[in-house]
Order: sequence, then C-alpha cells, then structure tokens
Amino acid sequence: MNLFFRLFYTVLFSRFRTKISMTDLCVTPFRVWPTDLDVLRHVNNGVYFSMMDLGRIDMMIRSGAYKIINKKGWYPVVTAETLKFKKSLTVFHKFEMQTQIVGWDETSFFIEQSFLRKNKIYASGVIKGQFLKRRGGKVTTRELLEAVDVDYKSKNLSSEVLNWSESAEEIFNSKKNKDNQ
Repeated sequence: MNLFFRLFYTVLFSRFRTKISMTDLCVTPFRVWPTDLDVLRHVNNGVYFSMMDLGRIDMMIRSGAYKIINKKGWYPVVTAETLKFKKSLTVFHKFEMQTQIVGWDETSFFIEQSFLRKNKIYASGVIKGQFLKRRGGKVTTRELLEAVDVDYKSKNLSSEVLNWSESAEEIFNSKKNKDNQ
C-alpha cells in the first residue's frame, strides 16, 4: 500500500517539477518510511527496485514522454536489472534518486539509477527496458525516440553497460538450456 501512495504522489507532483528531456538527468526526492524497512531496520532490497520504477515514471512524466507513449498504446517493461548496495538507508532519511538513460540499442533502453544521500551514493543500479504495444509486439527504439523527438544517434552505450547486458543474457540462456535438458 505504501508504494501505491508513493505512485500517486509521484504522478501528482511530477507535473509541477522542472521539465526535462528524455535524455536529461532526472532527480527525484524521496524519504524512507517505516514501511520501507526490513527486519534489520534498513530499506528492504525489493523496495529499492520499486522506488526505481517511480524514478523512471517521474522521468517519463517530466519529459512529456508518458502522454505520448500512453496515447500510442505503448508501455514499458524491465527485461534485466541489477543493483549494488554501498550504504544502508534507514527510517526518515531524505535522499534523492538520479535516473538517466545511458544508451540504447535497436530494441532496448539502458538506464542508470542511483540513490544519493548528502551527495553520497548509497546504492546504484542499471536496468534494461523495452516498450511493448498493447495490441502486441515490440516498439523499436527508433519508433519511440522519434515519437518523443530525440535523435536516435545521440547516445552510445558504454562498454561496461554493454558487457553487463551480454553477461545477463548469457546467464539467462545457460539457465534456460539447463532447464531444457
């Protein structure tokens, strides 16, 4: 229920924050609530991923992309994600999430998201996401970028992100092959 209220808050207040481009850094403020904690009294690892969803929603709304994507009947899905924890966020800590598209290929976007408190990184992650059509099929990166008026050639993937994506794919494929034997 806590995340439902956070979603409502994000959707409501994103409209009043500074407008950005889809490729700009998006900074979203948060506070840790008691319902975010696990038994060790720090933010539960699963809550981080849910907050990352909210950071991407904030970015889509503030860039104007959400209206365009929704009108076309497209929706985002995460196809891979990873997160590294450096420090614990605890109850009532104020922090910000920085969200930025770091590159794309023909079908996927790669987004880096970091949790910062007092300008120090507490956790950082990367997601690989795609957009699907409600009527079926995938949205190509070119289709989406043209719809939101972003140059297709403007971002190149770093070798670190590309290697991460390939490693995640290899792990998935090896697991799939083992299951099929």
